[in-house]
Amino acid sequence: MFLSVFDIFKIGIGPSSSHTIGPMNAAAQFLDRLRHGTREPGAGEVAALSCHLHGSLAFTGKGHATDRAVILGLAGFRPDKLDPDQADRAIAAIKSAGHVTPNGLPQLRLNPEEDIIFDYGPALVGHANGMILRAYDANGALYMEEVFYSIGGGFVMTAKELQAAKAARKNSLAAQKADAGYPYPFGTAEEMLIMGAKAQKSIAQMKWENECHGAPRAEVQKRLEAIRDAMLSCIERGLRMEGELPGGLRVKRRAKAIHDQLQAEAGRNITQPHTINDWLSVYAMAVNEENAAGGRVVTAPTNGAAGVVPAVLHYYLTHCIGATEKGGLDFLMVAAAIGGLIKHNASISGAEVGCQGEVGSAAAMAAAGLCAALGGTNEQIENAAEIALEHHLGMTCDPVAGLVQVPCIERNGLGAIKAVSAASLALRGDGTHFMPLDNCIEAMRQTGHDMNLKYKETSLGGLAVNLPEC
Repeated sequence: MFLSVFDIFKIGIGPSSSHTIGPMNAAAQFLDRLRHGTREPGAGEVAALSCHLHGSLAFTGKGHATDRAVILGLAGFRPDKLDPDQADRAIAAIKSAGHVTPNGLPQLRLNPEEDIIFDYGPALVGHANGMILRAYDANGALYMEEVFYSIGGGFVMTAKELQAAKAARKNSLAAQKADAGYPYPFGTAEEMLIMGAKAQKSIAQMKWENECHGAPRAEVQKRLEAIRDAMLSCIERGLRMEGELPGGLRVKRRAKAIHDQLQAEAGRNITQPHTINDWLSVYAMAVNEENAAGGRVVTAPTNGAAGVVPAVLHYYLTHCIGATEKGGLDFLMVAAAIGGLIKHNASISGAEVGCQGEVGSAAAMAAAGLCAALGGTNEQIENAAEIALEHHLGMTCDPVAGLVQVPCIERNGLGAIKAVSAASLALRGDGTHFMPLDNCIEAMRQTGHDMNLKYKETSLGGLAVNLPEC
């Protein structure tokens, strides 16, 4: 099992990795198939496009700007290169013209009001986040069709790819390792600890060697520094911005006002000991306010949980004694290792397992990263991740009005606080503990499987339906 740090951490736009970045990536992949694939027998030249959104992509797609993401993707934009201001202009132009003209393809009819369809019926069989992209010829005959699933964190798979992936998971671990080719192909936390003990290497060292397999270390480090800088820049921008977030809830940005208060209190030396929690929260809130506004963020491992890892990383770099640049990079490597284990063995998708898979996973990643940066052993790092994940088990995903605002923004702040507490507790122990991380991940998977659908990013239950009328 190998998921790169650059699979877990991806630069994109808000407000959702599964509902915005994933659908945009799927649309871009569909364009590639149109350029190089085979049309349906008897079809003329491609002339028009449509998209049907199913499951959670339909129920919370409006609040997550899924339709907007699909339109931009079909116009040829990609989330890692998109300027949010450019996106606004492009959407307006497409709505006015009623067509898109992607590179390498002819002008294609796309009427956003008619051709992006929210299907509120049963979800597609493969995953809660399903979408069907179709192309037609000038006479309306089907030219090409593809089913995509947005499986969390911006990852997308076609129906065939998802089926193959599920079959592959049934293969023996030995077969998976034989195909991997990486120095340390751990697929579980237990294997990670065994490999580390045998090789006398830290989790960070093993992850670095995996990432540098086939790529120069300088190149890997440069890309990782870009991820770090994007995370920290997002915090800085979020701390400067004011006003209301889009979507109709009239939620106000609070990060700047809270940050200004904290700075003023520090200047007057009247800070309470527990105020460090407010610093952690405000860093996370700054990121998630940017995400809610459609700004540039880093999936960590998702957009809905994008504030936790950057907040704890910023806390390490600016508040912790002895923090180093190397420690910050190792933080991200270890966090990605834990995120990869959770994604491989359970899920990071709120539509699949609830918010335990998003903020819970992010807290586990941040706790492990901080523990590593502060000198924790492999066993202490595994313990830190387990503590953080364990105390998010059962958390539902119930965004009000389908927007990644309430309770998502504050939830990231509390996730960051839990992550730091988990790392601190683990560092005060020797790494031995009752519940292994692998078992906790499996408990999260089982809990998500049993969770009622209305609590899994559909906005049909929980906080989403318990609002005062006035």
